Amino acid sequence: MTATLFDALSLLAQFDRQLLAIVGLSLQVSLSALLLGTLLGLPLGAWLAMARFPGRAALVVALNALMGLPSVVIGVVVYLVLSRSGPLGSFGLLFSPTAMIIAQTLLVVPLIAAVSRQIVEDAWADYAPEFFLFAISRPQAILLLLADCRFSLIVAALAGLGRAMSEVGAVMIVGGNIDGYTRVMTTAIALETSKGDLALSIALGLVLMSLILSLNALAHGLRVWSARRYG
Repeated sequence: MTATLFDALSLLAQFDRQLLAIVGLSLQVSLSALLLGTLLGLPLGAWLAMARFPGRAALVVALNALMGLPSVVIGVVVYLVLSRSGPLGSFGLLFSPTAMIIAQTLLVVPLIAAVSRQIVEDAWADYAPEFFLFAISRPQAILLLLADCRFSLIVAALAGLGRAMSEVGAVMIVGGNIDGYTRVMTTAIALETSKGDLALSIALGLVLMSLILSLNALAHGLRVWSARRYG
């Protein structure tokens, strides 16, 4: 065990090319999914916080439920859509980084949308009287609320990034875990462990844990800083 850990640390210290390629692809896929997830989830959450229509409560419940949807379910859905017999099969996206980004985006959108809806809805309850007093329209109110809650929304986005980076089921199904092309940290850890290459698995695990801990530390720091500055 000691020798394996030493080998893992050696891979990290030597900036092993294979390890760096896997980490780089993981960051590329997850950050792309975060960007798309934020662009889709944030407006959806803000709209749902302000809108009032029949069936809204059911939609909120469904959105909250989707936050806990197993990643393998998302993987199967994306696989069916992108497979040759699926509606988007002609684009040849299956077993590619693009398919992995799509799958992770679908995982991130419900989380960001649900959390941002709650944040904006709570802020609206606090500021609604002032908005009515100064005759501020709803679109303007949404922009003001998003600006005021920006740190809380950033924390929600960081949570989405953590979910994207740590999942394995969806990207394994739609990416195929192809060496040098669609192999990310989580899928590589699963494969290398099954092959008995524990050094690479441990090295990747240390990198993944470090990134997740850094995201959580950043989120906590933002909460504390915003609370101290804005009370």
